[in-house]
Amino acid sequence: MGKSRANGVWVVTEGAAGMENQALGLAERLGLSFEIKRVKLKTPWRWLAPRLPVSPFGHATPDSTPLNPPGPDLVIGCGRQSIPFVRAIKQASGGRTLLVQTQNPRIDPRAFDLVIPPEHDGLSGPNVFPIIGSPNRITQAKLKGAREAFAKQLMPVKAPRLAVLIGGPNKVYKMGEAEIDALAVSLRMLSHEHGLIVLPSRRTGDINVNRIAQTLTGTGAYIWRGGNENPYMGALAWAEAFLVTADSVNMACEAAGTGKPVHIFPLPGGSPKFRKFHESLAAKGITREFSGEIQNWNYEPLDETGRAAKRIQELLDVSATASDMNVRGAI
Repeated sequence: MGKSRANGVWVVTEGAAGMENQALGLAERLGLSFEIKRVKLKTPWRWLAPRLPVSPFGHATPDSTPLNPPGPDLVIGCGRQSIPFVRAIKQASGGRTLLVQTQNPRIDPRAFDLVIPPEHDGLSGPNVFPIIGSPNRITQAKLKGAREAFAKQLMPVKAPRLAVLIGGPNKVYKMGEAEIDALAVSLRMLSHEHGLIVLPSRRTGDINVNRIAQTLTGTGAYIWRGGNENPYMGALAWAEAFLVTADSVNMACEAAGTGKPVHIFPLPGGSPKFRKFHESLAAKGITREFSGEIQNWNYEPLDETGRAAKRIQELLDVSATASDMNVRGAI
């Protein structure tokens, strides 16, 4: 994507995997060296983020990564507690550091050089670059590598393989016993024609995973229960189709990066933002609501991460050019 300046990239997050993967996806697509910085604020300062009225450096938890000078040319932040730190990094650099924040920062976007929120948040502005869903780490090269890495676990699952990506209840969607049982019964029916790769998440909960596993006894389904390396990337590579619960933006976007059919398992609840997100994927021919059977269709793999990374690189190139001109003007 071209050349940036020399001091590299910092990925600054609270350490939550879902947030960190968004920022890492952008950093990896830039092709620049980067460091991961995990930061958190002590109580009561963390309650004030992102609008912390003092410098965060003296109020970080002991396990936070040190943010030692000199700062990088680019910071990619994600998460509410990251915001006071990334803004302080830019200030300490005298404005030299380019500041990119993923998700909606919940403060004025003009505090950053670039904000990359999901389209369904409705955020706009001259330095706002909305994308469908969220950035991720899915690339065709990674899928190829994962297919080889997880062949031993997933090749024995009968074809055609259906990867079932399960989230859990959140602020707007319900996923209780009734929903889990409905999903499990549907999967048992689908197991007559498809090999199942069932991947719960942390939000799914052990009780719900046990209910699904009990219903699928004797079907030959591969159900990941933890205890070894998560085969998530392998499932994206090996599956011929996906069934994703409606509560997860990240999982739907990651499945959409494969170009394979993505069926959305409906759940009670929702919100205008979630409906806008699902409508955008459906309008692009990427997803369809699950109706009891697995269908087959094609589409161009979704690559919003690559589109956003290209915009970051453009800003880096402009900034590098301006810096060079300033240096030459000072000679």
